[in-house]
Amino acid sequence: MTHHRSRHHAPFALLGQPPARRQKKTTVPDRLRTHRLADLQPRILSSLVLMSAALLSVWLGGPAFLVVWILAASAVGYEWQHLIGAERQRLRLVLALVAVAVAATVTAQDGIVAAVAFLALAGTLAALLAGDGRRLWACAGIAYAGALVVAVVALHDSPGYGARAIVWLFATVWGTDVFAYFGGRLIGGPKLWPKVSPSKTWSGTLSGVVAGAVFGAVIGARWLGSPLPVLPIFLLGLVTAMVAQAGDVFESCIKRHYGVKDSSVLIPGHGGFMDRLDGFVAAAAFATLVGICRDQPSIAEGLFVWS
Repeated sequence: MTHHRSRHHAPFALLGQPPARRQKKTTVPDRLRTHRLADLQPRILSSLVLMSAALLSVWLGGPAFLVVWILAASAVGYEWQHLIGAERQRLRLVLALVAVAVAATVTAQDGIVAAVAFLALAGTLAALLAGDGRRLWACAGIAYAGALVVAVVALHDSPGYGARAIVWLFATVWGTDVFAYFGGRLIGGPKLWPKVSPSKTWSGTLSGVVAGAVFGAVIGARWLGSPLPVLPIFLLGLVTAMVAQAGDVFESCIKRHYGVKDSSVLIPGHGGFMDRLDGFVAAAAFATLVGICRDQPSIAEGLFVWS
């Protein structure tokens, strides 16, 4: 019996204290809390810079708005084509940049159909350049970056409601992102889809969707010019926030497929522009489709006029 005790306790006796006391000194909750919010400072700083640039583009309008969003969509197109690692990468990168710039310029001249047709042509060329196994991915990258710039330019250039539509999108998507981030880390709970996005939780997703709809309704219906009906805009914001979260998951699926954590390292705390704009791309494209289907005088007007 004595030998049995000495065999199990002797190694810990050499360390000067029993195992239970040594384990108490590890502050696991503190380490977890620090890890959960470790990227908060760079995320905040990067977000402030990007938000300022986005808002400034709306305030300046005209060519400045076009240039800012051509650059943003070009970064998205660059990251996608680089991420898939297919053949003739330089040619595909140049093609993506040209396609985004042309599509934005054509859309600004009320040529949304022509812009979509040009993107389809550019996507086909990208598929031919990419080689076997990557053709569909290369084409999808052109469509993805093009959808961003065509959507924001088409909405912004809508007479009377253009700037309001973009700011409403900002409020909805940013509100969704912020509350999904903090809701997931502070509330925790079951994961939404662990195999695809290990950090995304149901609590964060639901918090973000509701918050995005509320922010969008307040900004869109009350703070931007004449009052508009709150309930339809809230419901539209609710669906748009869900679409934004789906866009986030979609981009996570792409990264998981290619075995990377971030699309690039261009934005501290966020990774790349695809990581930052994934929800916004989906939300902007969805809002544009809704505006087109509403058959109002302009696309953005289709989002706000419900009488």
